Amino acid sequence: MGKVGFFKSIHFKFAIIYVLLILIAIQFISVYFNEKLEEQFQTNYISSVMDRAELLADSASGQVNSKSDEEENTINDLIENFRQDEIRQIHVVNSLGQIVGTLNDESVEGSRSTNTFVNSALNGVSENNIFIDKDGDRFFAYSLPIKGETNSIVGAVYIQADMKQVFEQADQVNNLLAQSALIALVLTGLLGIIISRTITRPISDMRKQALVMARGDFTRKVKVYGEDEIGQLALAFNDLTRRLQEANSITEGERRKLTSVLAYMTDGVIATDREGMIILMNDRAEEMMSVSRETVLGTSLNQILQFSEDKTWDDVYNGPDSMILDLSDDHQTFIMRVNFSIIHKEDGPINGLIAVLHDITEQEQLEQERREFVVNVSHELRTPLTTMRSYLEALQEGALQDPEIAPRFLGVAQNETERMIRLVNDLLQLSKMDKKEYQLQFTEVDFVEMFDHVLDRFEMSKRENIEIVRQLPRVAIYTKVDQDKMTQVLDNIISNAIKYSPEGGTITARCWTIGKKIRISISDQGVGIPKNNLSKIFDRFYRVDKARSRELGGTGLGLAIAKEMIHAHHGDIWAESKWGQGTTIYFTLPYKRIREVGDK
Repeated sequence: MGKVGFFKSIHFKFAIIYVLLILIAIQFISVYFNEKLEEQFQTNYISSVMDRAELLADSASGQVNSKSDEEENTINDLIENFRQDEIRQIHVVNSLGQIVGTLNDESVEGSRSTNTFVNSALNGVSENNIFIDKDGDRFFAYSLPIKGETNSIVGAVYIQADMKQVFEQADQVNNLLAQSALIALVLTGLLGIIISRTITRPISDMRKQALVMARGDFTRKVKVYGEDEIGQLALAFNDLTRRLQEANSITEGERRKLTSVLAYMTDGVIATDREGMIILMNDRAEEMMSVSRETVLGTSLNQILQFSEDKTWDDVYNGPDSMILDLSDDHQTFIMRVNFSIIHKEDGPINGLIAVLHDITEQEQLEQERREFVVNVSHELRTPLTTMRSYLEALQEGALQDPEIAPRFLGVAQNETERMIRLVNDLLQLSKMDKKEYQLQFTEVDFVEMFDHVLDRFEMSKRENIEIVRQLPRVAIYTKVDQDKMTQVLDNIISNAIKYSPEGGTITARCWTIGKKIRISISDQGVGIPKNNLSKIFDRFYRVDKARSRELGGTGLGLAIAKEMIHAHHGDIWAESKWGQGTTIYFTLPYKRIREVGDK
């Protein structure tokens, strides 16, 4: 069951309904308030303008019909007292309709007014209205009659007042109201979320608990938030959880026992149903087969164990109780023994199969190496022993009396004896290396000088027409080595190079530093090594040309010993070769640089 999206949750629905209700209420209140506020502003403003106009009419009643300039100036002074920013225009008209006083419109003073509002006022009717000018601004126009002492109409007052400020104030109040409404909406939204959460939290907890129970966890309890219907539902849910936990405890205990046994087994275990489909696999089986149980559950056992296509499931049931499978590939060797056990009820049908997997790769490899070692040692010893027996039988049968043949036959027997001694000594040395029963005596030496001495010794005893070319640095290269063991390494590699070099061939010895290591190479011009056999030359008893090696007295252990010694010196050794073009053996050693005089 997936997680409920926020917009589909009851929490969201409660909150959005609450917010919408508040929003609608605020909207209605705002519209009503705006209308009433604007109406009140207009009423107050119009009332204020009317009051001013009436006051002006009362003040001008005595001077409006006077014809003297002094009286006209008095009316203008009176009008000037009513000057304000929002007053656009004021006209004071006498009983004849002549303008005797103005504000902001002096050009019409003395002329006859044609304004309909003024005519109505002269006829005793006051008029007012709101107009819009050419700029789109609204203004208020008002006219009223001026009455004399006998209550007769002696003139009229006409006034225009700008209402822009009124509507600006209304807009400011509206903006303030809108901001307040927005803040109130946010606060009520948060309050709605909190209120909806108090309702939906118990339901959400029960949903989470149901999902946990679906996964088999019955330890959690739903929190009871109250004693209402939802609280009663939570109590009932917790009681159900407790009962399920008790019912599941027995089977869970048994399952844990089985799981513990399977988890700590050193062998792999695979269980199948009656159709041969995998229903259980322990960790060890996963590791051995390099699979994941989630991906192989429901897969055929025949496919996992890589049985041949013609082997049916019935053949597995009716076949032997044990078999050995070789699942090796190009990258690794893997051999295992599989023991089968059939699952069935008493006197009932077969319900499945248990396969127990046991990794015997190391055991088989050790057995194979033991067999190969016995064969190789037997062969290496049999050849010189057979030769010695043949020559000794010949000497026994009379060749001993022949002064020419006897020394030659004895020399052969002696060479073969020395060859067997070398073989036994090499085997003993390798055995000590395998058991780590040796200690290296490290001393600091100039490797170039040591290499030179070894090459000098070989030059003095080399076969004819074999040239040794040295490409060594002229400066000292110091390192810490066991001098005897390293001399043996150089001897073994150079001896091999000489053995496989043709008459008139060249052996090249090089030495240089690279980074923090010394690299040494010894190259010959022999037959070379096939590419697919190059990695085997450091194996014990491996020979490229077996017949020639035995003819020259080789044991097949020289490079194996060299490899062990180089690794003991924390170096690396490898070979490069092309068939028919010779072979080069490389190895490296740690380089210890000696500070020279003048260095800082």
